[in-house]
Amino acid sequence: MSDRADADFVQSLARGLSVIRTFDADHPELTLSEVARRAELTRAAARRFLLTLETLGYVRSDDRSFSLTPRVLELGFSYLSSLSLPEIVQPHLEALSREVGESTSAAVLDGADIVYIARVPTRRIMSVRITIGTRFPAYATSMGRVLLAGMPDDAVDATLAASDLIPLTGRTLTDPDGLRGEIERVREQRWSVVDGELEPGLRSIAVPLHSRDGSVVGALNVSTSATRDSVEHLLEAYLPPLVRTAGAIDAELRLV
Repeated sequence: MSDRADADFVQSLARGLSVIRTFDADHPELTLSEVARRAELTRAAARRFLLTLETLGYVRSDDRSFSLTPRVLELGFSYLSSLSLPEIVQPHLEALSREVGESTSAAVLDGADIVYIARVPTRRIMSVRITIGTRFPAYATSMGRVLLAGMPDDAVDATLAASDLIPLTGRTLTDPDGLRGEIERVREQRWSVVDGELEPGLRSIAVPLHSRDGSVVGALNVSTSATRDSVEHLLEAYLPPLVRTAGAIDAELRLV
């Protein structure tokens, strides 16, 4: 570190942040001695930092232990509020892809199409290469049906009316009444599986992403090959981590 950096380094701020970092999911409450040990501070120094944080509203205490308050979320709010949806989603997609070993994607609705905003591919499973900005008709995709399910009925009808409902494969559902029924089913169960309707041999499962007010702002999916995974396997192996990941993203979106 340069002399300039040494001169500019505020050690007391660094130590105060180290006190905050001593608390985590496994240690939500700590005594003064535990904070001092985990932050590598003397008891006297740890006490000063804790009392300062308590005065500022970031820490609460009882007779013998300390814990963080929800106010610490303010420390990350400015960062989170500056992020776009793709920036928030991408690290979660990467973790999900590592967990399930399959390609993961996120998309938003633009007119009658979905548009990919983030993606982690594991292998080529479609004849076309999917990149950020790739568009597919919403009616024939799992993410599209999740996004349509988050809309009022009149908006769904308008979107379907604006769609060119052509059979992309021999399995594509193109009947407007049948699509409305499927979208209603997705709305009730909060997930969608599309099996070979966009491209033969492609299976995918999707769940919605929600903004702070609860509206559907995006969709998340896991896609795989029909030769590797049955529909039952999608529901058993991929849906739980998909729902868990969407919940983690929703929690971040509530802070934006």
